[in-house]
Amino acid sequence: MPANRESEPTERTGKASPALHDPLPLASGQVLPNRLMKSALSEGLGNSALAPDERLQRLYARWSTGGYGLIVTGNVMVDGRHLGEPGNVAIEDERHLEALTRWAKAGKDGGSKLWMQLNHPGRQANPLVTRNRAVAPSAIGMSIPGVPAPRALTEDEILDIIGRFGTAARVAEAAGFDGVQIHGAHGYLVSQFLSPLSNQRTDAWGGDAERRRRFVLEVARSIRAAVSPGFGVGIKLNSADFQRGGFTEDESRAVIEKLSAEQLDLIEISGGSYESPAMLNRPRTVAASTKAREAYFLEYAESARAAAGAVPIAVTGGFRSRGAMIEAIAEGNCDMVGLGRPAAVIPSAAADLLNGAKQLYAPAISLRLPARLAANNGLKAFDGALDLQWHTDQLHLLGAGNDPDLDRSPWRTAVTMLRRNGFDALRSKRSASTPTPDRTAAKFRRERALGRYVMNPTVRALSRVGLRTALATEIETIGRKTGQPRRVPVSILFDDQGAWAICQHGSRSGWGKNLAANPEIRVRQGNTWRTGTAVFLPEDDVVTRAATFAPHPLLAPIATRGFAALETNPVTVRITFTDN
Repeated sequence: MPANRESEPTERTGKASPALHDPLPLASGQVLPNRLMKSALSEGLGNSALAPDERLQRLYARWSTGGYGLIVTGNVMVDGRHLGEPGNVAIEDERHLEALTRWAKAGKDGGSKLWMQLNHPGRQANPLVTRNRAVAPSAIGMSIPGVPAPRALTEDEILDIIGRFGTAARVAEAAGFDGVQIHGAHGYLVSQFLSPLSNQRTDAWGGDAERRRRFVLEVARSIRAAVSPGFGVGIKLNSADFQRGGFTEDESRAVIEKLSAEQLDLIEISGGSYESPAMLNRPRTVAASTKAREAYFLEYAESARAAAGAVPIAVTGGFRSRGAMIEAIAEGNCDMVGLGRPAAVIPSAAADLLNGAKQLYAPAISLRLPARLAANNGLKAFDGALDLQWHTDQLHLLGAGNDPDLDRSPWRTAVTMLRRNGFDALRSKRSASTPTPDRTAAKFRRERALGRYVMNPTVRALSRVGLRTALATEIETIGRKTGQPRRVPVSILFDDQGAWAICQHGSRSGWGKNLAANPEIRVRQGNTWRTGTAVFLPEDDVVTRAATFAPHPLLAPIATRGFAALETNPVTVRITFTDN
């Protein structure tokens, strides 16, 4: 049909095809005012108690007047012990009910329906804000350097998490939200259970496709049992993992077919994970027909419609022109159009489209590096993450009561990424495998050369001019081959009986090997050399220990993130003085 017409009779039914401004009735009895949805965008605006505050109220007050038929919040965690990122809101009980109620009111005042997205990060828990070890269906780590491997969930823990989804939904309804959306995409816990790459259990929760999808079905049932019949329940589901051997489109269609019998109201289609983030960037090569239709996952959505039965389908990702949205709805390829990043820069995006706007502004955020650098896969991944963080920065501006800043420098956002997520934000998120032994050895040689020819001379030069700091002191070991003293700069934390040090490469480093052969050591404390014996403590929590080295608590994350960024295997060393 012509892209500039809202509706016309279809050949199949002779009835007018649906249009963007048409309401959408749902199985629960809710009626969405129109076919435009503000899709979930993680805001990172929760406070230190994991509760919403006035920043989220201001942000959602802007969106509530933006003309959306449905507004879906950013992911709210069902377990405060496991967070996906800094600033998450978490619901475990009714302790934050008043704040949640204010949030719900702000989002609904303009007439939109408001759903809360519920999530558990599983193995994608952010190690910088989660004190507990990550959990997952199986003890299989992500192929992202520096992210700790999870432990496998017990059956009791699985049942507890399922119950937590129901509890969070019940609290959301009590607070005034109109529904919830299960986050079953992007590599979080629900999709981890679905994927054969991350779920290699052999019990009732894994082993074949039927058992892998049991978790998501039980989550849906837990939620529906905890809320009233008129409360909306939806899911965001991956079309695929986009990883070899992972969750496939055929499996996704089978999951949709099963979910359609669970009294769901809406299924939103997405794809990818943080290992293979299809949701962050369009594919490098797409067919001309796909480009014309804009949406990343629209072709899959068409094939999923038969599996979904009467459950409406929403597609988010890539829609920018009113014509493409009208055509997708009118042709029955999807029932709702989700708007994500455009809503971050144009809070009134839905109202603008309904009033005749032909195109949404879509800034391409990139550091615009030289072509030779931009071709690097790691930097490409960084640019994708940068784009996402740039839009998150816009949400923070809206939450502060300001307007979006479309001229905000990507370089300024890069600094924000570092501050919020540590050096981990600068790592490649597309790594498909761990480094080979040859690459690891080469990396070690480079770091040893950096220490030998840059760091060591720098510390010695500072010492010669009288600068002394605990972060740049020296230790002296006895060379295991030469028998001669060998001095290197290290970070040291002194106490009354001795000192703590962290050997970045453990017993693999030069001074670590020396200590393994001869534990006698000397340490410079100010202008005095102290003698002692050193012992490796491999069971010590290095991350927690590193935080104690910071001269001020606010600087502790820098110490811990610095060790994580080097992607090595540090070991704590305890030095006991013998010259007292």
